[in-house]
Amino acid sequence: MKFKNILIITAMSIIGLTSCNSNDYKDNPFFSDYGTYLEAPAFDKIKIEHYKPAFIEGMKQQQAEVAAICDNPATPDFNNTIWAYDKSGELLSKVSGVFFNMMECMSNDQMLELAEELYPMLSKHSDSIMMNPKLYGRIDYVYQHRNEMGLDDQQIRVVEKYHQDFLRHGAGLSATGQAKLSVINERLSTLSLQFGNNLLKENSNYKLVIDNKAELAGLPQSSIDAAAEQAKKDGIEGKWVFTLSKPSLIPFLTYADDATLRKQMYEAYYNRGDNNNEYDNKAIIKEMLTLRLQKANLFGYDNYANYVLDVNMAKDDKTVDKFLSDIFKAANKLAKKELAEMQKISKPNKIERSDWWYYAEQLRKAKYDFDENYIRPYLSVGNVRNGMFMAANKLYGVTFEQRADIPVYFEGVETYEVKDFDGTILGLLYLDFYPRESKSGGAWCTSFREGGYDINGVWHPALIQLVMNFTPASGDAPALLTWDETETMWHEFGHSLHAFFSKGKYSRTCGNVPHDYVEMPSQIMENWAGEPEVIRMYAKHYKTGEVMPDSLIAKIENSALFNQGFMTTELIAASILDMKYHELTDLDEIDNMDVDQFEKQQMNAIGLIPEIQPRYRSTNFSHIFNGGYSAGYYAYTWAEVLDKDAFNYFKTSGDLFNPELAKSFRINCLQECGNDEGMVQYKKFRGQEPSIEPYLEARGLK
Repeated sequence: MKFKNILIITAMSIIGLTSCNSNDYKDNPFFSDYGTYLEAPAFDKIKIEHYKPAFIEGMKQQQAEVAAICDNPATPDFNNTIWAYDKSGELLSKVSGVFFNMMECMSNDQMLELAEELYPMLSKHSDSIMMNPKLYGRIDYVYQHRNEMGLDDQQIRVVEKYHQDFLRHGAGLSATGQAKLSVINERLSTLSLQFGNNLLKENSNYKLVIDNKAELAGLPQSSIDAAAEQAKKDGIEGKWVFTLSKPSLIPFLTYADDATLRKQMYEAYYNRGDNNNEYDNKAIIKEMLTLRLQKANLFGYDNYANYVLDVNMAKDDKTVDKFLSDIFKAANKLAKKELAEMQKISKPNKIERSDWWYYAEQLRKAKYDFDENYIRPYLSVGNVRNGMFMAANKLYGVTFEQRADIPVYFEGVETYEVKDFDGTILGLLYLDFYPRESKSGGAWCTSFREGGYDINGVWHPALIQLVMNFTPASGDAPALLTWDETETMWHEFGHSLHAFFSKGKYSRTCGNVPHDYVEMPSQIMENWAGEPEVIRMYAKHYKTGEVMPDSLIAKIENSALFNQGFMTTELIAASILDMKYHELTDLDEIDNMDVDQFEKQQMNAIGLIPEIQPRYRSTNFSHIFNGGYSAGYYAYTWAEVLDKDAFNYFKTSGDLFNPELAKSFRINCLQECGNDEGMVQYKKFRGQEPSIEPYLEARGLK
């Protein structure tokens, strides 16, 4: 699960930028109002040939906006400099909000080729404004005089944040340093795109084709039916096709009795990007690490991690290292106990990495009489979706009404109008549930347009997209979710609430939080999903409408701590691997690095048991090499400490939907979250810093 921020490029100039001709404007939906409800993207009109002209024109328009700021003869002040800059780039934001989302969920060769052309252009575009001496000079003037201009607290914060942004993006470097940084940024943008494209190809190129029904032994009928459907799509009806998408992969690793086939699927998934073929990512990783260290050194940091963390809640690598180390020791110890338990039931077979899911499921059945296939009939996509809508209504009074008149980019994408408790329109929510070859793996929340005010002070509601890769419908049954998929939907929904509720006059601070805070609003919703009181609201049998019986709910509760050693260990191991890469200080060490050996050495050094790998191996760790989480994967765990503490506050109040706490959480942690530093905002809600105890209890680590 990941939260993807749309790349919104700020205003700047590009030398020799080509103007658009009249043909580029003709029938291009980006160059006028869409004419849709709430100005939702006109997906029924947008074509691939519309993107490039819109990007070029968007950059051109920002050139003019930035030039107007720089050439203004008036003394720099908040309105003529900060406000003008904050609201610049409307067209570029408009086209970016569509293109980069479509790159993730509707990709094709044409999109990939266009992205390869656009990324370097946009990188230069971004660098030229952040290193624009006239613009920085005006921002610096306002910064130096901010306490003398009669500004309110939020205006001062916006000034300080923009001043910090410009310094962190090269405004204070020498001309030579700026030139080096520009080259680095351009190359990094290209490499990141290549890394992600390689993974997309590796995912789509692998398929396990089974034509012997005996090899399906152990698999639930829903997985068998889905594999048959996939085979039919692939033109080989009568066989069964399993892919590396999670809805296909995880059931196979969990239930398939054939250990050889399980190992084949496991290795295909974990070796993505590490097959020494045209999609291999090892060289890309080394070059990215080199460039990131060079970038950090330009700003005076000894490693890239400290450059990143300087503006996060954690502040430095030593804090993160200790945080992760303490949790890893407890988690690894628990994982060893889990392994010993599984080894007893696997005899005489020694458990390998590819066996963990399978034997964990066997142990869960033995210990808790829990079979996930018993609960899935109660967890249809529609029921789970409606449940999270009901929970949000009980907490915040918001409502969700499905709309059939909103253009969508793919058949089956659902759209909902979101209204506040007083009827105010908060925006539109797009739900994209199922995997396809054109879609990246995982789950995320992003926006086609963030909610905010334009230069004229007019509020535009948010247009939010949730993208998942859930097990699709098969046979006569609707799409039935696993418990993990249920939590995933609620998680991403939490991100959307953060986006809908964020309110502020200034784009720079509206909803803007440190990286290690951003997962808290999403992860806290997972807590409600698993509460018996809430489960009874939405878990209803798809055939009979019967509410999930208390006996099954009790099994979900009783098994909540099951396998937490494994899940926490693999998560923290990946977080540590991320930090180790970005704590490197020696360029020669990177140059001489063997990526596979480095990964192995770091995992051996922390004592990771051989039966567990980090959640993502280096060559498919898209969070840190393609997703904006470099030196930041720890943020999921850091934020989990916050969310567990916050939810515990609700529970101990005696009311899961405590209206006073819900109002305070919404205002301080979602709506006004960008008004001050992350911990300051959290303490406004909680009254104190978070305790780690609820996290340790939830993970079974104490």
